[in-house]
Amino acid sequence: MDQPSVYTKTLKLRNADVDQYRRLRPSVLFGMLQEAAIAHTEALGMGREKTLDRGLLWIVALQQVSIRRMPVYDETVTLYSWPGKTMHLFFPRYFRMTDAAGEVLLEGSALWSLMSEKKRSVVFPKEHEVEIPGVVTGWETPLPHPARPIPQTGETRFTVPYSCIDLNGHMNNVRYFDLAEDVLPPELHRMTLRELHVDYSSEARLGEELTLRWGRDGDRWYLTGEAGKRVFRMLLVYEP
Repeated sequence: MDQPSVYTKTLKLRNADVDQYRRLRPSVLFGMLQEAAIAHTEALGMGREKTLDRGLLWIVALQQVSIRRMPVYDETVTLYSWPGKTMHLFFPRYFRMTDAAGEVLLEGSALWSLMSEKKRSVVFPKEHEVEIPGVVTGWETPLPHPARPIPQTGETRFTVPYSCIDLNGHMNNVRYFDLAEDVLPPELHRMTLRELHVDYSSEARLGEELTLRWGRDGDRWYLTGEAGKRVFRMLLVYEP
């Protein structure tokens, strides 16, 4: 599976990476994807001196993953991540994970953007000379798109704590997956997660109160968060 311009990292899942059913947590998975994207971007010459040190922050706009089998505790996996061709405001990024035998465990895609740290708004990368050459591997999956809404029947509130705030000064994208596990019915934890789609519409800052609402349509669960405006929406598809 070697390809030029593809970031590759092999790792072994630790106890902190998994849940009580010994499966990789979604928040840890997306944390791995986030770190791989950042590390690869730096390796391609677009490190902090081109972005962070100039007041530009990397943010994730949309993500999706299709899961054939979630890896488990003590398993060795290999993560692949690579960029697609830049689309105006968006930097597409693809990924896949394989087991020790080379079988694909999961794959997906994301759309990243650059945000002005001062203005808190998305910027055009060309105006700041941020360029990442895209590659085509043949492993690409469809790019993410916003989830189709499902009628919502459950509701609760959540105040963003300091522990959820990241380098960008807002709730880190991976924390929303922990939030989903905490508010959705606990019986879902025993089920197999097959798909996960999420889009981030706006920031959640320290101390903000989010109104969380969720609903179900068969094996599909839809969760949204609002704070006077939509912050995120997420679709999770389970298999018993």
